[in-house]
Amino acid sequence: MKKEEIPQDRSKLEDKNIREVCYAVDKDGKYTTGLSTGWEAKSIALDLSMEHLNEQIEEARQAVLNGSKSPIYYFMWKEKMDVGVLAGYMHKYRWKIKRHFKPKVFNKLNTNTKAKYAEIFGIELKQLENFNE
Repeated sequence: MKKEEIPQDRSKLEDKNIREVCYAVDKDGKYTTGLSTGWEAKSIALDLSMEHLNEQIEEARQAVLNGSKSPIYYFMWKEKMDVGVLAGYMHKYRWKIKRHFKPKVFNKLNTNTKAKYAEIFGIELKQLENFNE
């Protein structure tokens, strides 16, 4: 794409005065960078993915409230993580993280493990232990 053709559609980036760097060809045919406020297709895709993520967060919240999952499961989704990412931060295997999603297992976790989860999620230990989101 030519530098003057870089999309400048309205997007959520523009509202926050953020510009995205795009590669384009200048008048001399050399690659250069240019700034874009966004493009409609990308904006639509981002909106749909955020909508889907918000649905997953709400499903996780409901699962914790109905007792089928531990608060770790909710906060993982809320912080836009998956099991692999959380396992990396915790320095544990994925299967262990998945076990911690079980309320009975979560309730038996020691305070240090719960505190490490809380630190990773950027919350107080009390919020993790007394879930009321």
